[in-house]
Amino acid sequence: MAGNSQRRGAIAKGRKKGAQVGTGGNRRKGLEGKGPTPKAKDRPYHKAHKAAQASEQRNKGPRKRAAGDAEWIIGRNSVVEALREDVPVNGLYVAEGAERDGRLREAFMLASEKGISLLEVTKVELDRLTGFNGHQGLAARIPAYEYAHADDLLDRAAEAKEPALIVALDQITDPRNLGAIVRSAAAFGAHGVVIPERRAAGITAAAWKTSAGAASRIPVAQTVNLTRQLKAYQDAGCMVVGLDMEGDITLPELGAPDGLADGPLVIVVGAEGGGLSRLVQETCDQIVSIPMANSVESLNAGVAASVVLYTVAEARS
Repeated sequence: MAGNSQRRGAIAKGRKKGAQVGTGGNRRKGLEGKGPTPKAKDRPYHKAHKAAQASEQRNKGPRKRAAGDAEWIIGRNSVVEALREDVPVNGLYVAEGAERDGRLREAFMLASEKGISLLEVTKVELDRLTGFNGHQGLAARIPAYEYAHADDLLDRAAEAKEPALIVALDQITDPRNLGAIVRSAAAFGAHGVVIPERRAAGITAAAWKTSAGAASRIPVAQTVNLTRQLKAYQDAGCMVVGLDMEGDITLPELGAPDGLADGPLVIVVGAEGGGLSRLVQETCDQIVSIPMANSVESLNAGVAASVVLYTVAEARS
């Protein structure tokens, strides 16, 4: 009985009278109307909202972002070659006590002519800065490259009142190939080059040198997803053609009167040997082959791009 009495007491205590907690009006508020439905452009997840944002961003001017940290060119020959090719050097570093040979004197002369600052540091400090002790007492610091936005290349063509000509690179990992293609793109009137953000060569010192300064005259854009960007170019009215030995048409057909070369065009170049990736090839509107003698299997990516760009330039002239 004592146990039962305690249990009843506990229950009675739990039922102690007091103020009853209410909803604070939240239940009534939940029944109230939320006003008119927002316009499509004001809804964050609607495609009209995204399109309005993209348009607003384009109107703000070119969108650029740096490739990352600054890069070092090390070694006397490499530094002198970079200075000769107008690679954008923002500082020349020489180790104290370094032997003043002909290459070092030429580097000093070129730096003076171009207004590049010259700093003398200890060998230990230069080792630390470059992360390498085989610099031969000379190193040049170049800034991180600023990539354009892939959509801005179309704006560049529109401003020039020309049909767009864009070169897209798929799986190109050699910076020298990239530099050579950038050089050809600038020479034959392309409006820009697009490269993937990952697993691809970027604008490094080697690419700068191979481009012979063209990387400062034509925009290079990075894209997170090359296939998606190619589809965006197609939506904007561009024909996307990929280069492959097993093409639907040959290069002369591309450059024929009233051919594809006359309209807005994106040329996709794959890596030598590997060619175009499957998804990129499936996205292309047309696959173009370059006729060659049977003894030659394929061309270097830079050479292939040059041949096609020349054909397009001739067709448009």
